[in-house]
Amino acid sequence: MGNISFDFTGRSVVVTGAARGIGQAIARRFADAGATVFMVDFDKAELDKAARDVGAIGIPADVSDTNDVENVITTVIAETGRVDVLVNNAGILRDRVLWKLTDDDWDQVLNIHAGGTFRFTRACVPRFREQGFGRVVNITSYTGLHGNRGQANYAAAKAGIVGFTKTAAKELAAFGVTVNAISPNAATRMTASIPDEKIAELTGPISRFADPAEMADAVCFLASEEAGYITGVVLPVVGGVSM
Repeated sequence: MGNISFDFTGRSVVVTGAARGIGQAIARRFADAGATVFMVDFDKAELDKAARDVGAIGIPADVSDTNDVENVITTVIAETGRVDVLVNNAGILRDRVLWKLTDDDWDQVLNIHAGGTFRFTRACVPRFREQGFGRVVNITSYTGLHGNRGQANYAAAKAGIVGFTKTAAKELAAFGVTVNAISPNAATRMTASIPDEKIAELTGPISRFADPAEMADAVCFLASEEAGYITGVVLPVVGGVSM
């Protein structure tokens, strides 16, 4: 972000869905800024490799399981005595047109995206309140605001995260906690198979998908002390595609 260099020295940061893609880039950005970073993912083998590469602590967990979530936050506090920043990035896809969606397709996507966001935020709140400080950054999606064929479950989950973000921002502001979200448009495994002729439609006037590191910069800004007067915002980091 230009000449701005955020300092997270002494801060404990939790990033979910961190084994790859945007989550891994976010974890790396916080580690580079001096934070103690805890990377959470369901895929233990990928997570262990990513955590070594980033210089972070990997904690395998299922974000849809309350016990797993509580254990992660207990571990973070045992290691560092605090939790300062939570980035809710974990998610899966189970894409089908709605009349072919199964109950399991629906439940898994909602439980991991929206449910994981809720469970991790709830688990952090007691410590945030004690500290009088906290930052939550949720990852939502353009699809959550505009829909997309074959993604009724994903769109519902991501729209739910928008409503959750705004409600949590109102409830937690009195405790020195901000809650924001970004809507990303980055190159990941999910975008790798998109045909060239569709890329222009999906990327807006900048005509490219972002590097995941560009999403990480936006998350770091919202998590910084400098962004303390920003809460309840969904920041579209989408290259102008939402105009």
